[in-house]
Amino acid sequence: MLGDLGTAFLYIAEPWPFFFVLLGTSLGIFVGSVPGLTGGMLIALAMPLTFYMDSTLALIMMVAMYVGSVSGGLISATLLRMPGTPSSIMTTFDGYPMAQAGEAERALALGIGASLIGGLVAGIVLVLLSPPLSRWAMTFGPWEYFTMVLMAIVLIASISQGSMIKGLIAGFLGMVMAMPGLNESDGQLRLTFGFDAFNDGFKLLPVLLGVFVMSQIIKDALELNKRPVMLKLGAGKVLVPLKEWRGHAGNILRSSIIGTWIGILPGVGASISAMVAYVTTKNLSKTPEKFGTGHAEGIIASESANNANVGGALIPLITMGIPGSPIDAILLSALILHNIQPGPMLFLTNGEFVWALMAAYFVANILMFLIMTVSIRWIARVVTIDKAYLLPVIFVCCVVGAYALSNRMYDVWVVIGFGVIGFLLDRAKVPLGPFVIGFVLA
Repeated sequence: MLGDLGTAFLYIAEPWPFFFVLLGTSLGIFVGSVPGLTGGMLIALAMPLTFYMDSTLALIMMVAMYVGSVSGGLISATLLRMPGTPSSIMTTFDGYPMAQAGEAERALALGIGASLIGGLVAGIVLVLLSPPLSRWAMTFGPWEYFTMVLMAIVLIASISQGSMIKGLIAGFLGMVMAMPGLNESDGQLRLTFGFDAFNDGFKLLPVLLGVFVMSQIIKDALELNKRPVMLKLGAGKVLVPLKEWRGHAGNILRSSIIGTWIGILPGVGASISAMVAYVTTKNLSKTPEKFGTGHAEGIIASESANNANVGGALIPLITMGIPGSPIDAILLSALILHNIQPGPMLFLTNGEFVWALMAAYFVANILMFLIMTVSIRWIARVVTIDKAYLLPVIFVCCVVGAYALSNRMYDVWVVIGFGVIGFLLDRAKVPLGPFVIGFVLA
């Protein structure tokens, strides 16, 4: 195990792999820090660009984007009280009040440091747990996989924002959208309604681009007049002394384990990890009344948990082929596009690839810490970029990416159609996560 991981680290240290991990992490931080832009959107947009790339390079870049985007969300959460990603919602409770009190640098430093430690703890669990879990999963039969998928759907419905009914409806709609096209069990066409274009069904990439990207473009286009006001950063150091971290060791370790464990549960997501860790820390604290007023423990609990969730969510993806979060559903489709079959046999068929993915996860967390610590004052400026300049570029990338899949306009219309569906579901407070995971699992 250690030998395989060491070889993977040597591979990541080579110029091209290191460049793509660095590129993915930087882009993830940039996108994650802009409210409204998410890691899922970035990875979905990047997928068409990786068609002709080496599969290992493509996937390690996407994993780095995943890590960077979750971490980048804390910037706007702290300076704007607007979470850059859903996983940073709990960070706004204490990060923004601390920044208002003139300690923006300290709030960011606490979040960045907690993100690093949470990510590394989850990485250790990822390395230790994935090989034995994949061997155990090899004993699974059809009933075990059916039960796992059913559990995933129930979990994503039960903890979705809003009611459980809306979560179940979203998951069911996602499964229904996967039905049109060729039935693989008997070779017959189903639900095509006489349209030849429906014979191939709805491809993963156009659906993901529509639900995650196009729907957000429509939403942001209707809110272009909203201009956030950012709190100013001072000239203080964006680092926390080591002796202060010692006092938060219990909180960091507990929250990281919570984030990792919830990440392993299929379909739950980083926002739930941060919420559970925050509430647990508050309940165990001797001064619970300080939470929500700019308390360091709240920032640390939230950020260590949501970053640990990334590593935890990779475990069911690698070992069983079941996405641990909506973004992992996109990574699952990326694996399939690159002809890599995730699941119990992955360690046997693509062992070097799996270890490279794990090594890239560790390196991405370290690069995230270094990039954000050194350049946080410049990165912070991107949170107020006018979206009137960003949205047209994103729209063009979305359309070109969909068309490049099969060189047909049908996929472009699928993107636009699912964009409208995603926008309407969001307006109706129906969560998009269960919809996407339901589609992928079906």
